[in-house]
Amino acid sequence: MAGKPSGGLGAVITPMLRPDLFGAFATHSGDSLSEAQYIPHFLMAARHLRAYGGDIFRWWDDFRSRVAFTKDEDLRLLELLGVSACFSPAPDGTPQLPFDPRTGALRPEIWQRWLDWDPVRMAPLHAEALRSQRAIWIDAGTRDEWFLDLGAQAFRDALAEAGVDDGVIRFELFDAGHHAVEYRMPPALAWLSRQMAQPS
Repeated sequence: MAGKPSGGLGAVITPMLRPDLFGAFATHSGDSLSEAQYIPHFLMAARHLRAYGGDIFRWWDDFRSRVAFTKDEDLRLLELLGVSACFSPAPDGTPQLPFDPRTGALRPEIWQRWLDWDPVRMAPLHAEALRSQRAIWIDAGTRDEWFLDLGAQAFRDALAEAGVDDGVIRFELFDAGHHAVEYRMPPALAWLSRQMAQPS
């Protein structure tokens, strides 16, 4: 499996959960180390939401009433609303923010639901599945706007702590931000293919 940011998250956690189906993966600027990735954006979002009385659904109504992405806050608030729908929906499906929209303070019980899907935290719980992988590629730009270079390093360290053989890991940080790094995918695919072709 292979993917970039949230796709990179899926490419990591799926082999952890189903090592019987997947034996190699690549994560490019993949979501990881949630506190580095998200908390700075929670604080910015709280500032954005002042204009909407601290109500992200008031922003959502506004967003749907006009041309999309015509306000500075649109991308960040859309991302956080979407991830909340994925990681922390209420029983009726309503997205629940993991932070107080007035202050940015974390809501611990909801935030924990996000952390439960963090690859850095999942790795110790799925160490055997990770040790069974035949190839793991991890990369990120050193200027990633979501700090996913720090997440990549933290996940690499978690693999070492889980006992994954260094010989099956390719880890690279490169000079770039988060966007327009799709050129990293073909080399990763070629490397994964070569690793998988070797006798086990």
